[in-house]
Parts: sequence; structure tokens; C-alpha cells
Amino acid sequence: MSRKKSLLIGINYTGSQNELRGCHQDVENVAQFLSERGYSDDPRSQVILRDDLEGNYYPTGHNILAAIDWLVSEPDTTNFLHYSGHGGQVQDPTGEHPSGVLDTICPVDFQDNGQIDSDMLHQHVVRALAPNSTLFVILDCCHSGSALELSLVYRGDDDGNVNLVDNIKQGVSLLGEANDLFQGGRGGSFNVAEAQDLYAGATSFFRSFKHMGGGGGSGLEDGGFEENRGEQKMVTMFSGCRDDQTSADANIQGMSEGAMSWAFLETMKRIPNPSYIEALSDTRACLKESQYTQVPQLSVGENFDLNQPLAL
Repeated sequence: MSRKKSLLIGINYTGSQNELRGCHQDVENVAQFLSERGYSDDPRSQVILRDDLEGNYYPTGHNILAAIDWLVSEPDTTNFLHYSGHGGQVQDPTGEHPSGVLDTICPVDFQDNGQIDSDMLHQHVVRALAPNSTLFVILDCCHSGSALELSLVYRGDDDGNVNLVDNIKQGVSLLGEANDLFQGGRGGSFNVAEAQDLYAGATSFFRSFKHMGGGGGSGLEDGGFEENRGEQKMVTMFSGCRDDQTSADANIQGMSEGAMSWAFLETMKRIPNPSYIEALSDTRACLKESQYTQVPQLSVGENFDLNQPLAL
């Protein structure tokens, strides 16, 4: 049996104007779930970062990246990463993306030291994953649909069907809609914020396509396909929402939790060994039943049969 490692990050931003309430509880809930799934809570196998902890376990940007590097560093391991906190967007420093923004996660010190953008996450999480290893990721935050820039994105609909998002077609469509807004379309109403959201959505689709080999390279050097150079790597991610949506704090039986984290764990209770499709569609259904509009997504680094059991 391969060694199992986990990294759980929960940030409530306590005492700030950005305060959340459910992220610490998410960490506790996920830790209990992982314990039931054979993950050890030994410090050599599990690291928890929360903003009620100190030192190396305080979730600054530096500590988060260091912990991620630790998580993905060993070959022949099964790895689990959970993040519950704020997600956002920052200006693209490279100028390569049409929207001019990148999706992010927000460390506790993001106002002083900046956010961790999707390019950096792809480098530290996907490209750095050691050979012959797997990584399962849950990002319970806003604007998280393409935060790891994985190649293939799946989304469920209201009827329980799961479909592959057509990155090219949807990216072109989003860019067209945004351009229409900038030029006074939709009855002449000009909405800069809406247009920027559309451009951001288009950028995420084109950026993920770049890692499939559509951006001028083979895609292998970018690590988009995790099976390369003879190495077997597999990265899958459940995100709390689409790129253009926010993720909610939920109140479950008087306790604050992240809505997506709660719904995913509820799904795993209902269906102990779901397939990838069942896990995604049931998580969506669970959120909808509780009146949450956010749409969870499944992103993967390579094409495989989603009817096989979810690998944790």
C-alpha cells in the first residue's frame, strides 16, 4: 500500500473585515473523514494550517507553498489537499492572458504579501507532483473552477448529467460576450464588472487549454498531462464553484461550514464508494437541495473513465 499524506488548510481571517466562520470547522470535518479513509494524523503524514495556530502552521503565503511542496515531494504516494478560505483574482503579471487577471487563493497575509495565483499553484501542485503519485484536491473558495489550470473540466447539470466543458468553444463565446458588453451590447447597457468576469472566465478556459498543448507547445513541458516522461501522475480536483461564482459559508445544524466541503462529505456518507461522476453530480444535488446556487466542478489532468470509483 502506498504511503498517504494530507495537507488541510482552513483560514477564517479572524478579526479582519474579510472574516469567515466555517473554514476551521471544515478542516476538522475533513480530518475526521480522512482518518476513516486510512490517512494518518501523524505529523509526518498530515499537516494542518489554520489561522488559530502559530509558527509554521500559520497559513501565510510562504507557509502554504512550503506545505504544498512537502505534500507533493515524495514518489509513490497518495496525497490529499483541502483548502477552505477566500479565493479571488489578481492582475496577470505576465500579460499573457486576455482578461489580465488570474484566479487565486488568499493566504492569511494576502493583504500585505499578496495572493497565490493559478500559475503558481499549477507550478507547485501539478508540475511538482513526484513520480508515480496521485493527488486529490478540494478547493472550497470563490473563483476556484480552474485554479490549478488542469486540462479537462467537467460540470454537472440540474438533471444529474455530467458533461465535459468545451474549453475552446466556451472561451470564444465568453470573449465574444465580454467584447459585446465593452462595445455597449445587450441593449446598450455597459457593465464593466460583468465584462471583466466574462473575460476572466474566458481566460481560465484558454489557460487550461494551453496546458493540453493548445498554447504553442506540446503541453507536456507544462505538466498539463500528468502522465509524461514515463512518470505516472494523476491530479484531480473538486472545486466549490465555477470561475465566475462565489462559494458560500453554510450554517449546518447551527454550525458554520463551507457549503461545498459539507456537500462533498455528505455525498461520501450517502455513497461510500462513489464514482467520479456520482460524487460530482451528488455534490451538486446536495448543494441545490440546500438552496446553494454554486456549481461544483471536477478538473483532471488527463482523460480517464469517470465511471471508475473515486480514488482517495
